[in-house]
Amino acid sequence: MIPSNMEVDGSKSSMEIIFSEEHDRWTDAVNNVKNLVIGNNKQKSNVIGHGVIPRLLQWMINEASPIELRTECAVVLGSLAKGTDENISALVEAGCVSVLLKGLSNQNLKYVEACLRCLRTIFLCNKAAIELVYQDATIIPHLINIISKSVCTQECITTIFANCCKTPDHQDMLCKNGAIAALAPLLGSDIYKVQMPTLKCFAVLCHQNDAVSQAVASATYNGDPIPKLLIHLLARDKTSEMQMAAAKCMTYLYRGSAIEASNTIITLKTLPTLVRMCKKDRTLEENVEGAENLAYLIEVDPELQRLASISDHVIKTLADYLKYGDVQQIGSRTQRKDIDWGNEMRQAAFKAFASLGANDEDIRKKVIATENLMDHIVVAINSTNMKVQIAATRCLHSLSRSVQQLRTTFQDHAVWKPLLKMMQSGNEEAVAIASSTLCNLLLEFSPSKEPILECGAINILASLASRNEAPLRLNGVWGLMNMAFQADQKVKTQIVETLGSDQLFCLLSDQNPNILMKTLGLLRNLLSNKPVGLKFQKCQTLTKFQHIDSIMNVYGKQVMQAVVFILEGDHSVDVKEQTLCILANIADGDSAKDVIMANEDVLKKLMSYMVHSNVKLQIAATFCISNLVCNEEEGAYNRQTRLRDMGVQKLLQQLLGTQDSTLFDKVKTALQQFS
Repeated sequence: MIPSNMEVDGSKSSMEIIFSEEHDRWTDAVNNVKNLVIGNNKQKSNVIGHGVIPRLLQWMINEASPIELRTECAVVLGSLAKGTDENISALVEAGCVSVLLKGLSNQNLKYVEACLRCLRTIFLCNKAAIELVYQDATIIPHLINIISKSVCTQECITTIFANCCKTPDHQDMLCKNGAIAALAPLLGSDIYKVQMPTLKCFAVLCHQNDAVSQAVASATYNGDPIPKLLIHLLARDKTSEMQMAAAKCMTYLYRGSAIEASNTIITLKTLPTLVRMCKKDRTLEENVEGAENLAYLIEVDPELQRLASISDHVIKTLADYLKYGDVQQIGSRTQRKDIDWGNEMRQAAFKAFASLGANDEDIRKKVIATENLMDHIVVAINSTNMKVQIAATRCLHSLSRSVQQLRTTFQDHAVWKPLLKMMQSGNEEAVAIASSTLCNLLLEFSPSKEPILECGAINILASLASRNEAPLRLNGVWGLMNMAFQADQKVKTQIVETLGSDQLFCLLSDQNPNILMKTLGLLRNLLSNKPVGLKFQKCQTLTKFQHIDSIMNVYGKQVMQAVVFILEGDHSVDVKEQTLCILANIADGDSAKDVIMANEDVLKKLMSYMVHSNVKLQIAATFCISNLVCNEEEGAYNRQTRLRDMGVQKLLQQLLGTQDSTLFDKVKTALQQFS
């Protein structure tokens, strides 16, 4: 039933006319519907429910329809798009986006602007329709071509780009079609509602894309490079919103390797702007965005971390984020009510603390001195809000790089308990950061290592080491490697049995070099019990020999196959050095020595690495030989005789002329064994 309040002349409603054949009354009827639905979500839903969208689209598709009618239809659709999420979904599902995009090719600017306004509203709220912009290869070039037609086209198209650029492919497509050159002049526009979406465009274009960032940094307008244009928008006489947007662009350009960290644009302009946005006199949105972007800006550079840590009491300012409650702030009356600002403030602070403490021990001490920080972290790690939970764990991961904190603060808070719980959740990001943190808690000097072991960590880590996702597989192996370091035989056996020999040796052929290195480290720790920091120091304890022999007696054949495979493969020096270290450990066993001596191929490989061009590999190979010929152990004479016959002793004598002092010492020690 069509609502009576849509009547035009008292006898027939606008909706009835829209569905009638009264051609001459259509435009007025659509105009009446437009006036009816403006600012009234109930009426928007009402007319949508009566099937008005397909009728409007029908007129827009029909090029024979009067342009005034088609324009009014686009305006009504734009008004409907400003309703509820359900209203927007109805527009998208009806095929509205494709019709509007097609309408952009019309020669009538007023109609094009009406289509653009509706598209802008849809893309601001709905992500499902984004790919429609990229399906037709002519759409992006056409949008760029018409962007300068009017203030409306500038505002709408920049907003559309800012909300539809979500992937590297999107970034590249926009860049290749001339978006940078088209957008650059708009940075100097004197119209605020054009400048702001333009800034947001440059931010999404550069985000985590080195090639586009460098293209943006090298582009110019009126002789000025884009970074210089952005500096003007960082000035304090600009609005906070504009300063923040410009600072975000600068941050992404720097992280995209287009600007050096030492550039004063970053150190004297961008960083202070972001720190300023964290102050109490700013809105909550600015506080959150300022802290998040500060965290991203300084995340990988120790000097920026140092500068930030001494800028305007930023650590104390961020600490106040953790206490946020019903605090009155600038603009608080206009804050969005649908956002939990307490959680937003906490997660932003944790991210910033994580970046601040990423490298410098003194900064970590300042961060950890924050009142009740560890209590806040423990509460946050147990939060049901995943964003808060992950940010708190990142902060914990950063602090866990401190030996002192591992031995003191971490001992007072059983943070490993929620970490183990997180690792069994279904969120990949949460599992990744929790397992990274746990790896640090499993280091030999960490008091948490034993209780973590007792709570079934081996099973959890072994499960991670079998995952398809490379970051999780890496952390699983890394944790097991740390757990195996100087562990007793029972723990080592449990690791091998839980992980499974098949999976262990499968990891030794992993294509990810980081995973391969950690797996080699795990195998090396399983086959040794060496004091920390003494890479090649011979250990004289019987316990160690038993560990090596026990594992080699069961898995010797598989170990040697893996060793040969890696030494023959196209691997980095670090990988091959680690592999030779494993051989050196095996050579330091008792019966395990015989496994190497029985493999002439491996002995020849050791000889070839003794004269390798890389001294690290020479040292590792020479040390392995030294362990094989050690004259204090049973069977030494026979091993020395065989290696002498193969020419090993002559090679060692030739190496006495080396200029490397470490290699010289290893060669000298090995030759002394032969005597």
